[in-house]
Amino acid sequence: MVGTFEFIGNTFRHMRWQDYLDIIIVSIIIYYAVKFIRDKRAAKLLIGMSLILAVYLISGLLEMYAVSFLLTNVFQVGIIALIVIFQPEIRSALEKVGDTPMNQISMISDPKNPHKALETIEIISQAASDFSADQCGALIVIERTTRLGDAIKEGTPIKAEPSVKLLTNIFYDKAPLHDGAVIISNNLIEAAGCILPLSDNTELLRNLGTRHRAGLGISEISDAIVVIVSEETGRISIAVGGTLDRNNNYQSLKTKLANLMTYNTRKRIRIKK
Repeated sequence: MVGTFEFIGNTFRHMRWQDYLDIIIVSIIIYYAVKFIRDKRAAKLLIGMSLILAVYLISGLLEMYAVSFLLTNVFQVGIIALIVIFQPEIRSALEKVGDTPMNQISMISDPKNPHKALETIEIISQAASDFSADQCGALIVIERTTRLGDAIKEGTPIKAEPSVKLLTNIFYDKAPLHDGAVIISNNLIEAAGCILPLSDNTELLRNLGTRHRAGLGISEISDAIVVIVSEETGRISIAVGGTLDRNNNYQSLKTKLANLMTYNTRKRIRIKK
């Protein structure tokens, strides 16, 4: 034991500042890798890969050449396969790396009109409350630092100041655009009738329809805030980062949107599943 402690002490005494920095960076990478695996569908895949690796090691020890040859070729193409499978998650992770504090602050409305974001929040909250009372389905996406140009191109250009009446007309059940999503960017309704990617998170979507799947899907691959009103129940939900907060009313929606849209990330409220 004494020899072990002496070895550890000598190791620390001879470490350079670069070594400490190296350890810190590796620790951060491991932390986010574990967080990625825990939060995404990678957890089950990691278990499967571990089992395959165990079989590969055992086949090598037992000199099972056919199995070893097969798994060797599987591992050679495994990296490319992982990139293809997790392309949305990798894209989202890289976008978050570039999501600097200045970018977080820059999404606040025009400095010449600092109250514009609060007006937009009021309009969205009031419209969602009205939709909830009438059990009118709605899907409103608020763009933040991740650009949603591809989704906007799929819809019908609007480029208009948001208002409760305009949102009501768009989501009227006989209107041609009511089934798609409205995307709001820089406090303007950019487009309506937008088609969004659907989430495949089966754990969250057992009792949810296409509108909620679409809202969760866009929140998984971007930092957008999504307001969803259920046509069946009238419940107001918020989707952020692939999580869903379902039971909201006018006041709670307004408060949460204010936190999410107008403050730095460190000051945002925690969205509950």
